[in-house]
This record gives sequence, C-alpha cells and structure tokens, in this order.
Amino acid sequence: MVIMFVGVPIAFSMGIVGFFGLVGMIGWDPSLAMVSSVTMETGLDYGLSVVPLFILMGNFVTHAGLSDELYAASNAWLGHRRGGLAMATALACGGFSAVCGSSLATAATMTKVAMPSMRKYGYADSLATGVIAAGGTLGILIPPSVILVLYGIMTQQDIGKLFAAGIIPGIIGIFGYMATVWVVTAINPKLGPKAERVPMLERFHLLKGIWGIVVLFIIVIGGIYLGIFTPTEAAGIGASGAFVFALGRRRLSWVTLYRVLVESAQTTAMIFFILIGAIMFSNFVNIAGLPDDLANFVETLGWSSLAVLFAILGIYLILGAVLESLSMILLTIPIFYPIVEGLGFDLIWFGVIVVVVTEISLITPPIGLNVFVIRSVLPEVPTGTIFKGIIPFLIADIIRLALLVFVPALVLLLPSYMP
Repeated sequence: MVIMFVGVPIAFSMGIVGFFGLVGMIGWDPSLAMVSSVTMETGLDYGLSVVPLFILMGNFVTHAGLSDELYAASNAWLGHRRGGLAMATALACGGFSAVCGSSLATAATMTKVAMPSMRKYGYADSLATGVIAAGGTLGILIPPSVILVLYGIMTQQDIGKLFAAGIIPGIIGIFGYMATVWVVTAINPKLGPKAERVPMLERFHLLKGIWGIVVLFIIVIGGIYLGIFTPTEAAGIGASGAFVFALGRRRLSWVTLYRVLVESAQTTAMIFFILIGAIMFSNFVNIAGLPDDLANFVETLGWSSLAVLFAILGIYLILGAVLESLSMILLTIPIFYPIVEGLGFDLIWFGVIVVVVTEISLITPPIGLNVFVIRSVLPEVPTGTIFKGIIPFLIADIIRLALLVFVPALVLLLPSYMP
C-alpha cells in the first residue's frame, strides 16, 4: 500500500513486495527462477486466453454502436413513465454490461448516450448522473465478467459456475436501481419528469436493433451453462460473433478494426501485468504463512463466521475508496479466500459477494472511480452533485448485498443446475 501511494503502479507494487519478500524467505536464485516461471506460465496459460477474447468481444460490441440501440429500446418502453428515462438508463446499463464486461467503459459510454436525453426532458443532474454511475457498476458482475474470470483462476473455481452465479444478483441490481428511481421520483417528481410516449409499433421496431446481441449473449452464456462449450471456447465464439455483428451493421472500418485490436491488446497487457504481480505477491503471502496465521488469529478472536465475513467486507469497502476494482481483488483474494474457505463458506458465493462489494466501492465517496469517469465526460457537473445523486443507489446496493449474504440461494441456484 505504501509503495502504491507514492505512485508506483499496482502491478509493480505487488511484484516488488512479492519478489523481495521471497528473496528474504528462500533466497535470490529461487526467487529469480520463480519470476521467470510465473511470467512465462501466465503468458502461456490456455485458461487465461478467455481474458483477451472477452475484452475483444466487448470492444467490438462497443464500436458497433450497441449502446445507442439498447438505450433507444429501453427508453421507448419506459421513457413515458415518471423517472422512466432513468429507469431505461439502468436497464440499458445492465444490457450493455452483459457484453462489455467493464464498469468504467459502461459508465463512460452510457454518460454520452443517456445524458443528452435526460437533460432534454428536464431531469436533475443528480439523478441522471447517479443512475449512470450506479448502473455502470454492473459491468463487473453480469457475465461475461473479466473480474469473475480472474477470481476463478486465482481460487481454482469453475468459471462457468461463477458466470451463472452472477446472473440473478445482476438482475436484482438492475431492478433495484429501477425501484430506487421510482421511489426517488415519487418523493420529488421534478427530479425525473415524464417523457413522450412512443407508439407501440415503434417500440417493437426498436427491439429489432438489439436482437443480434441478445442472441449472442444467449449463445455464449447458455452454451457455458448447458456445458456445450467451455468458457474459453465461449469467449472465442463471443468475440467472433461480435466481429460479425459489427461487420453486419457496417460499423467496422479498417481504422475502427485497428482501434479495437489496439485497445484490446492494451487492456489485456495491463491485466496480465497486474496478474503476474498478484501471483508473485500471492506466492510470497502463502510461503510466509500469512493465510494460516490470519486463520489462527481469527480463531483466537472467538468471532462467529458471519462476524469475520462482515469484517472482511468492511475492509473491501474501505479499500475500495482508494483502489481500482481489479487491483483490489487481485491484492486481497490471496489473503482472504483461504480464511473464507476455512470458515465453511462457498467460494463461488464469496466471489459474487466480493464483486458486489467492489461494485459499491466504485461509487463510494471520496474516490468512486465511476464518479470520476462521469466527471471527465461531464466536466460542468460538480462532483458533489454526482455523489448526492448516488446516495439512494448506495442504499439499494447495501440492501442487495445483505440479501445475497443472508440468502445464498440467490447466488447458488443457477450454478447448482450446471453439469
């Protein structure tokens, strides 16, 4: 944490501490050998090929202009209601998250797409930016999620089951945000006035614009769920399908293709650097015996399993105020997951709980990353206004988190039916 706060990137912070920690434990030669083997094995790991493929899929879909069609269709069905445009934004964020996989990208894209319409109809900036910031967090939960992929690799859990486990919590999140808009606009209707009613024929016509991506999502997630293909194969099918989708919509020029490939390569390289650093840090943590020591310490406290879990979730909320979501998960999972497993909690369930807590941290003051993404797109909107609009959605997120903690079946129901 100290090295990070002086400006060293998280990947190198974890790698430096992991390497020199290992030098102190096992010496220079074994530590250098471990650096080379971890770097090579991570780069050649077939299971990790799912990461660049899902990133590529998300970039193709983004450049195909899907966000505009998703919002237009959602708006057509909901916009005429009080707060309807904000509800449509939450729904479109959920749909876009299902193929994008990035919270920050979802927040940035939906700000550009949804904000002009909400301003046109007199929506308060607080409600408009609040629902975009909250809806954007769904990008790391609704499958395919790169965060869940990395969690599955680090904890040796089935990625397909993790994807299935994220579906119901993601749907609860979407409807929770829509309900929050309904409550807020019921208290103060001026925050979200009604828009014009769209004729029923036009509503169905607008649905045609999203059929391709809906089919793609069903094939990818349905194929994994039914055991037809592995997550890696699904990622390849998804990336290929998204390419065809973008090509068929005439949104793919040579310049766009180049931009998509470069962005995907850059994001993949960043994630792999962080992952290599995290593995080095994890190896040091395990060799040093920190998980066992922490587990023994927890036993001496005499706390219940649930109390320990809430303490861990509290740590995530605090860290989320200063760390980016991917970095936070890769930094903490090697330390916490052995403790959670030792307490008897299901690691599939814990993975979803961690992602939901991380979602909350993305919009938590003082440093909610989604807030600053929106602020960069809308520099005229004060940061305080955005945080004010987020408060009702934070309450909805906390209610959802409590529901998932006390009713694990909401997370584990779909994975239990997988082959």
